[in-house]
Amino acid sequence: MNHAETFYIQSIDRSNIDHPVITLDSQLLWTHFAKTENYGGVDIDMRAEVGLLSRNVVYRGDPETSSANMYGAIIFMHSQGDDSIIGKISYIELRDVGQAFKVGRYPIHFHMVGNIM
Repeated sequence: MNHAETFYIQSIDRSNIDHPVITLDSQLLWTHFAKTENYGGVDIDMRAEVGLLSRNVVYRGDPETSSANMYGAIIFMHSQGDDSIIGKISYIELRDVGQAFKVGRYPIHFHMVGNIM
């Protein structure tokens, strides 16, 4: 859990569709275990989390005060629970977001919006 690493993908070789090869910009410092185990008929996926850190849009609170005050920007979507709101959020990076010790003040809060896909 303390072995998170950040890399840039240099290339992806898809010549073998079942086993694509990803080339990174530098060598891994840690071994990253990846396997699916079955315990009592339940498959447990034990692979590293991978996240795309570069985004087209950065939504952020105040970089000078948000962290110190634990009071950052939030995206709040609300309806009466009747599917009357439509929203799509994709390809964004969130920085200095969320508000500590305030219920419902998560970085992105879908409040009573009905069905979410």
